[in-house]
Amino acid sequence: MAKKVIIVESPAKAKTIEKILGKDYKVISSKGHIRDLPQKKFGVDLKNFEPEFEIIPGKEKVVEAIKKEIKNKEVLLASDMDREGEAIAWHLSEILGLDGNNRIVFTEITPNTIKKAVENPRKIDKKKVNAQLARRILDRIVGYKISPLLWKIIKGAMSAGRVQSAALKIICDRERERFLFVPKEFYKVSVKLKDYDLKANLFSVSGKRIKQENVTKEIADDIKKNVKKVILEDIKEKETRKSPPLPYITSSLQQDAANKLGFTVSKTMKIAQSLYEGIDTPEGHFAFITYMRTDSTRVSDEAKEMTQKFIENVFGKEYIGGKIKRRKKTSSKVQDAHECIRPVNVEITPEKAKNILSGDYFKLYKLIWERFVASQMKESKYLEKTFIFKEGKYEFRTTISKLIFDGFEKVLGNSKKEGEDVDLKVSKEYLLEKVLSEKDTTKPPARFTEATLVKTLEAEGIGRPSTYATIITTLQQRKYVVKKRRELVPTLLGFVVEDFLTKKFPEIVDKKFTALMEEELDKVEVGEKDWKEVLNEFYSDFSKYLDEAKSKFYSINYETDLLCENCKKVNYRLKIGRYGLYLNCENCSTNKSIDSTINAVQIENKVYIQKVLKEHEKHSKAEDSCPKCGGHLTRKKGKYGYYFKCDSCDFTVSGYKIAEGKCPKCGALVVMKKSKKGKNYWACINPECDYMSWSEPKEK
Repeated sequence: MAKKVIIVESPAKAKTIEKILGKDYKVISSKGHIRDLPQKKFGVDLKNFEPEFEIIPGKEKVVEAIKKEIKNKEVLLASDMDREGEAIAWHLSEILGLDGNNRIVFTEITPNTIKKAVENPRKIDKKKVNAQLARRILDRIVGYKISPLLWKIIKGAMSAGRVQSAALKIICDRERERFLFVPKEFYKVSVKLKDYDLKANLFSVSGKRIKQENVTKEIADDIKKNVKKVILEDIKEKETRKSPPLPYITSSLQQDAANKLGFTVSKTMKIAQSLYEGIDTPEGHFAFITYMRTDSTRVSDEAKEMTQKFIENVFGKEYIGGKIKRRKKTSSKVQDAHECIRPVNVEITPEKAKNILSGDYFKLYKLIWERFVASQMKESKYLEKTFIFKEGKYEFRTTISKLIFDGFEKVLGNSKKEGEDVDLKVSKEYLLEKVLSEKDTTKPPARFTEATLVKTLEAEGIGRPSTYATIITTLQQRKYVVKKRRELVPTLLGFVVEDFLTKKFPEIVDKKFTALMEEELDKVEVGEKDWKEVLNEFYSDFSKYLDEAKSKFYSINYETDLLCENCKKVNYRLKIGRYGLYLNCENCSTNKSIDSTINAVQIENKVYIQKVLKEHEKHSKAEDSCPKCGGHLTRKKGKYGYYFKCDSCDFTVSGYKIAEGKCPKCGALVVMKKSKKGKNYWACINPECDYMSWSEPKEK
């Protein structure tokens, strides 16, 4: 019979810890948060910012089961060590009537760490809890106060989140930059030596360094016409060193997994969570990595010692690294109780892990293992030889790198391409085989991918690494942003929502203000500021914007670059109506519904429609428009099968597919249906028309 009960968030984590501690402990799961602000009301008293909590619907049975399990037993709360985890521990303590002195934390789920944690419980960190409460209430204020305004004005707008709105503006601003970008023509010029496999790039003109994008056609043509030989003016040699990378923190893992493995941020965090909590393998149930939500690159002394022994045994003593350079913290309040993300046992190499981990779990573990081991190794060394050639006013340079010592690159692979050394003499003249001149144009700033957005959010201090996956997922779920290949592209709806927020709530979308709020929450976490003071300061300014937004109606009447299809005289204007965004011709009064997932750029009072990003099969997104309002018909699945619903009004019609051609009798839409025996047939949607056919009507 177990004497003690440990409560964690997830069943997988419970299983791993129970296996370590044995029969004296029962480890149970709360399955995440069990208490939160109410779902159906605001739940915060704005006079004193006191929150009103309730058991999350559906979690009542979980709470009852926990109460039953802990009766007459000692209880330890072992939720994660971040703010969310501390808040879960506090909520459990409040609900179960505990004294708050039974909190245990650990960065890894290994026997030594778990047993030490169990022997040394501490008080719940109320400062950390208050920081989480302040964040939760800030988000509730923004969501509950702004979202109803959005719903009234912009059909299709889901809601406005505090941090997500700042991220949306960053994405929209980048799209504007791309649209306004004017490409500039330039030339890539290089010379290839005759009888040698050596190519040198144009470096300077008349003694002045020239950037590649400033090389004009005139320069390129002059070199092609007049440069037939070059003189080797100098050879410069130097030894360069490349430092090993820092171990992973949450954001750097998210970026690398996106760039190297093609993982979304949410997928990375889901897999990392499982690797941390424990996975069933053919050899048993194990945890593989340390806690995956961290801003710290710190490595425990025990892990350092274990890794140094491993490096010496596998690679040799000369590969053991010295003291690693600490990462500059995103926030001065980063807690050093956290470690970096690393393997819990460095002896479980990728070669061994391949036999017990499958697919994506193995790929992410391998990425983490290699990065961590490399971070504890020596720097790599290269000998670089730079050849400097001249002819008249033009100077050309090329550098050849030769690896002297591979160091950490023994694990990660060489970062520099090695070149074949060539025996050339200074002051000697060399004939050219040819002059290479390649025309190119400057490129607009790239759209954000999940990886580059994470990098930008971190650099700007917006959100925290643990929230990046939620930010990106939420923007896509709300259809403010769509993903095209790997790029995050703002939709027309996203631009209009961003426009509304920028005009009505400028602080919400301002990245500096959002970063400042993160700093304020960090101050709460370390006890430098009272959480209610932070909320009061925020709300005193926010309420002014809110009152003004309520009193002044928001609407748009923006010019677009789409010519009216009816009169062909003027461009449509984008407006907001009862059924959402639509196009209107002020010349002939034609109205046209518009898909809010279209990619558009909004600059001042003009909207530049670019192209539809949501590509659907014909049966999924009908080419035909709604017979009632002209809107788009989207196929959906309901209780009684498939049907088509208009995006802009209440029109619906049952059916599996819309025919290519119209009804030959009345000209209405024809849809595919199924008979009672399951055979497909075609029927007109006009209730006054009796057209039915086994064959699909085609366009004439």
